[in-house]
Amino acid sequence: MTMVQVAPVVSATAEVLAACHRLIPQLSSSSSPNTMDDLEEIIRGNSTVLFAARIDGVIVGLLTLATFRIPTGVRAWIEDVVVDDLARGKGVGEALNRAALVEARQRGAKTVDLTSRPSREAANRLYQRIGFARRDTNVYRYEL
Repeated sequence: MTMVQVAPVVSATAEVLAACHRLIPQLSSSSSPNTMDDLEEIIRGNSTVLFAARIDGVIVGLLTLATFRIPTGVRAWIEDVVVDDLARGKGVGEALNRAALVEARQRGAKTVDLTSRPSREAANRLYQRIGFARRDTNVYRYEL
């Protein structure tokens, strides 16, 4: 069995930036490449935690957890979950999500939300298997 190690990214390094440049296009073809300044802002932010998953020391997955306080409590969102095509099926996505759930709980979040395109069938099965419930809601987006 492949050993997946997940930890928060604590410093912006060339290795992490290169992993972003390699992995993010597998998630979104329309996103601009991150800069070192972007990466530093994510890592330094009080409301965001960037998790990296490694197999044999190589970053094979990323996940961002965003937490924020609103009048009804602390909420959390999981965003930009990406696992390298070559590492799929090895427990990377599950390990990343479980680490994020632990962090969200430690930060006092009442709920953790995420969205996933219906076409990402394996990801949707994973989210349901680890306890996420599909909500009957509309998601709206306003482009700025």
